[in-house]
Amino acid sequence: MKHIFNKLFKGSKITWFAKFLTVFLLISFTACDSDFLEITPSDSYTEAVVFNDINLATAHVNYAYRLIPWGFRRPLQYARVSDEISGRGGGSSYWRILQGLATPTFNTLFNLWTGGANYAKWPAIKQCNEFLAKTEESEIDSDQLKRLRAEVKTIRAYAYFRLNTFYNGVPLITKPFDIDEDWKVPRDSYDDVMQFIFSELDAAIPDLPLTYSSANDKGRITKGAAMAIKARALLYYASPLFNPNNDMSRYQKAADAAKAVIDLGIYQLFPDYKLLFMEAGAWNSEVIWARPTNSGIDREARIEQVFYPNGERGYGQVHPIQNLVDDYEMANGKKIDEEGSGYDPQNPYVNRDPRFYYTILYDGAPFKGRVIETFRPGGYDSPEGPISGWNATDTGYYPNKFITESYTGYGWETSNPPWIWFRYGEVLLNYAEAMYKLGNEDVCREYINKIRSRPGVEMPPVTESGEKLWERYVNERRIEMVFEEARFYDVRRWKIAPVVLSEDRMKMDIYKDPATGQKTYTVNLLHTADFPESHYFGPIPQSEIDKNELLEQNPGY
Repeated sequence: MKHIFNKLFKGSKITWFAKFLTVFLLISFTACDSDFLEITPSDSYTEAVVFNDINLATAHVNYAYRLIPWGFRRPLQYARVSDEISGRGGGSSYWRILQGLATPTFNTLFNLWTGGANYAKWPAIKQCNEFLAKTEESEIDSDQLKRLRAEVKTIRAYAYFRLNTFYNGVPLITKPFDIDEDWKVPRDSYDDVMQFIFSELDAAIPDLPLTYSSANDKGRITKGAAMAIKARALLYYASPLFNPNNDMSRYQKAADAAKAVIDLGIYQLFPDYKLLFMEAGAWNSEVIWARPTNSGIDREARIEQVFYPNGERGYGQVHPIQNLVDDYEMANGKKIDEEGSGYDPQNPYVNRDPRFYYTILYDGAPFKGRVIETFRPGGYDSPEGPISGWNATDTGYYPNKFITESYTGYGWETSNPPWIWFRYGEVLLNYAEAMYKLGNEDVCREYINKIRSRPGVEMPPVTESGEKLWERYVNERRIEMVFEEARFYDVRRWKIAPVVLSEDRMKMDIYKDPATGQKTYTVNLLHTADFPESHYFGPIPQSEIDKNELLEQNPGY
């Protein structure tokens, strides 16, 4: 669906209708001669035309897709403010957030309300509201219109789900504002917004196709995508942060929703964890809903340039932290601090979970016909390397997930992996979690082990029970879904954020003796962190509260 995101309404802040009028007038003026003043006035080509024409209406929907924030736009921002990765661009702002210093006035990189195209959800909701209101009596073919309206309802539900999870109750606005209306509205409750989301998804699912036949429709919402959104939303709704009374019926609904996606029978685990996230493996059997990229048309996701090490002229903007590296199991399934694991702190990258090698570039990792060098002195990919030490890692690591090694990593040459919003692997984990909470540990283990037995991963099966099983599940989800925006929400909804997000961020320093070539590995402090109990939800920007006294700020800000 590259036409949806890269050719229509590209990047501009001009409204969709102004763009339509501009294109129309340019065509009219260039196609006519002295009679151009006699054309039908431009104000006759209004919403009545747009919302009764399938192509123009589809363009309106396409722009709603484009307004959904995605993980490559500001690279891995949710991973930067969890316990996965450190970052250079905007680094001081991220560290302030990690140290519990976010405020309603200092919230630039942590703002889903007014944060622009990289973050905010309201523009997509506004676009959806307008479409749904203006197509209630459209003349477009009924089947086509049903599908478009179902797509839009799903986009709006997803945007509200993200807002509601982040802020714990937001204004529920479901129609366009007229110019003379009072725009000041209060926040609706978390529960009311969630019930709206569930009802919208239930209404949309029957009118969505299982698949699309055209390659140009890649990225459009399918029945499975709407069902996967519902399954995730129900699991979050059942989690301790949002379910203080531990209502088990919520977990049952979450389990049923995840199983419904599984029972569609059209998704399966892709047999190559590395390729799963690359352009070469795009739109594979595991992908349920993803956002296409096409950097040849719109320079929107320069994956290699942003992620590559400085030794390859990359910007090295994000760096996995040692805390994450330490949570990768050994190939025998044991944690590195577990008896019998075989872990050697002076040879730390041997015999690890295969997903470690697919995800992280470490000192000694094979890359582009050489090996990564983050050691000092003089490591090629260290701050002492010959090419831009400024762009070097500050943790000893670079990401390997998403990138394609055959690209140069500089200039505009880049691969175009889609950003995966939902995939089958998550659905299996969602089902495992819900079943654990419902007391069905056999099913929980079965579905965790489906993930672990992926070809090319093939980790030993989980056999634990009780609290130990829950610990294995939490870590399995951390590793399997790393950098995919899951961890940020998981540690909050499980109410473990004050523990895991208050741990010091660590790095790996490697000294290579110039005389002997012997390397010494030392884990050192990168940065301290703190997560206040009151920061489970984000602060509403003070500028919005100043404009609307009906908005109540979240506690703790």
